[in-house]
Amino acid sequence: MIQSMTGYGKADCELAGNKIIAEIKSLNSKQLDLSMRVAPQYREKDLEIRNIIARRLERGKVDFALYVENALENEEHQINTAVVENYYWQIKQMADNMRIPVPNNWFEILLKLPDVFKNNENTTADDVEWQAVVDLINTAIDRFTEFRAQEGETLQNMFEEKIARIGELLDSIEPYEIERIAKIRARIEENMAILAENSKIDIDRNRLEQEMIYYIEKLDVNEEKVRLRNHLKYFMETMHTEKAPGKKLGFIAQEIGREINTLGSKSNHSEMQRIVVMMKDQLEQIKEQVLNVL
Repeated sequence: MIQSMTGYGKADCELAGNKIIAEIKSLNSKQLDLSMRVAPQYREKDLEIRNIIARRLERGKVDFALYVENALENEEHQINTAVVENYYWQIKQMADNMRIPVPNNWFEILLKLPDVFKNNENTTADDVEWQAVVDLINTAIDRFTEFRAQEGETLQNMFEEKIARIGELLDSIEPYEIERIAKIRARIEENMAILAENSKIDIDRNRLEQEMIYYIEKLDVNEEKVRLRNHLKYFMETMHTEKAPGKKLGFIAQEIGREINTLGSKSNHSEMQRIVVMMKDQLEQIKEQVLNVL
């Protein structure tokens, strides 16, 4: 089952009278692009947190937050007035320099900034507390992964539908392909007959047959059809068997596009070209969504 690169997971627990919350979300990215916001008492564990996330996630623009709620309910927490004042003057100076209005909701903004609250207690987490935080982070990642899997199931169903539709459209080409060859042969013979009548020259029928065979062979699309079917099959196999097939599915979709384009350039038949356009439409929807696949 494929997974989406878009995901969200959240978990919380009670520790030392405070509510600890771990939250993780992600969007598309070619690599793992991790951004973290960690509460002050856990910042010394920043590298360990990064390693936990990196081991379990492969790709995506990931935002992770570990924070503490209800800090003001603890009497040991106080507002760091020096930090608040420093933030205030920085924001005010920035507003003056940029000639923009200062905010009306000063306190709402200032109290959300880092290090505004100071804690007189020891802010270093002990081993028991830290293990509880690690478990919390892993729970958030578990829920995040479940979300990705649910999104991935939706994507997989869509891919199966679109790939099957391209296969159906490919099968529908065959009657027009046979009709096309007969029309091309008839048109060439008709034009040659008119040319022979107007110019009063004899046509070498053997040479004409050879040239017609050569021309018709150049328009033959059997190889393209075989390769396209193989690419469609490979897409489905990769989607069902590989753990993180997003990049490979993108490459296979490009190969599918090349074969469809060649079919269009060789078709020389209005109905076949209409079918090719419908196949391209299905493929574009696949290409757009394959960017979301892990």
